[in-house]
Amino acid sequence: MAKKTPDILKKILEYKKEYISSSKSNIALDDLVSRAVDCPPTKGFTNNLLKTIDDDRPAIIAEIKKASPSKGIICENFNPSMIAKSYENSGACCLSVLTDIEFFKGSDEHLKEARKSCSLPILRKDFMIDTYQVYETKVIGGDCILIIISALSDMQAQEIVGVAQEIGLDILVEVHDREELERGMMLRTPLIGINNRNLHTFVTNLDTTLNLLTDVFQDRTIITESGIHTPDDVKLMRKNDVNAFLVGEAFMKAENPGDELKRLFYNE
Repeated sequence: MAKKTPDILKKILEYKKEYISSSKSNIALDDLVSRAVDCPPTKGFTNNLLKTIDDDRPAIIAEIKKASPSKGIICENFNPSMIAKSYENSGACCLSVLTDIEFFKGSDEHLKEARKSCSLPILRKDFMIDTYQVYETKVIGGDCILIIISALSDMQAQEIVGVAQEIGLDILVEVHDREELERGMMLRTPLIGINNRNLHTFVTNLDTTLNLLTDVFQDRTIITESGIHTPDDVKLMRKNDVNAFLVGEAFMKAENPGDELKRLFYNE
């Protein structure tokens, strides 16, 4: 973990350690590994993203999120199944589903409900600190995991990535600044998510993505995360050859998340 880890992230990671310990007492690692091995193949999160970009369409990872630490409850009428269908019908290429219980009011069940109701590949949005969670992701129906560089040492990140690749899960590596980007690019994974939200202040600034573009290896695909709220924000990113987006709050605050996706990305 980085020395300057934000306080909120420290709290989340402390809770996550306790939660994983409890999970291991309920389902032993060996049992979980056996279940993961028997799961069907994943749906190809990275491939779907890259194919959408190759088709010259915005690659939208649409997020299913009930709450956040900074905003509290975002979506009152929360129905993961209906939201997933709405996203799929409106042009999303992938989903992101929050499964953290304590801080985001998520659950594994939300991901399972989304999995049943649509065919899109799913990112399990959670705080990965233990390989146990990687096997767990495969078992609950996830296709991709999130690696938050600021939450992990380089050795932890390598270990988690290794297990994910071994069992066929894709990986999204999330960074917030140049130092984290340099660490993240040492992992042999194709997707780099640049989060525009400052975890110390919670302020979003699209310049975070724009200022890091020239430092990203050319064989990586950039996904801009947080702070996309208007069609002009989308145009700005696409003008700078950023064609993949992870959007949650802007959609979840709307009465119909799918309609908001169309308005934001297709001006409908």
